[in-house]
Amino acid sequence: MRILLDTHLLLWAMAASRKLPRAVKTQLLDPINEVYYSAASLWEIAIKQGLRRKDFRIDLEALMAALTASGFIELPITATHAIGVAQLPPIHKDPFDRLLVAQSMAEPMTLLTNDAALGDYWDGVKVV
Repeated sequence: MRILLDTHLLLWAMAASRKLPRAVKTQLLDPINEVYYSAASLWEIAIKQGLRRKDFRIDLEALMAALTASGFIELPITATHAIGVAQLPPIHKDPFDRLLVAQSMAEPMTLLTNDAALGDYWDGVKVV
């Protein structure tokens, strides 16, 4: 399975947080799965860090090194992904989450998220 992690699950996975559901951890460790992270997630972290959000105090260089070491695969943002956002109904207002949904649809891959509102977009979004 090809898995795209939303920003929170990505951060929880890299921090080995107890917030990361056990089933997700199992999927991430299964060598049959390809695990992706979006450039949009790093962009979101950088922006929220610049806004001094306490929940986004992350060393981005260390995060990139950890992602590489983990074997996660970077998913760049393409024009197709950006255009896909325009096709989405206005279910969710967060532009980063909308881009992740568009990416998961375009590739296609399963988007794992803890945001229940995203589950209304398509059956490729799995709320955990």
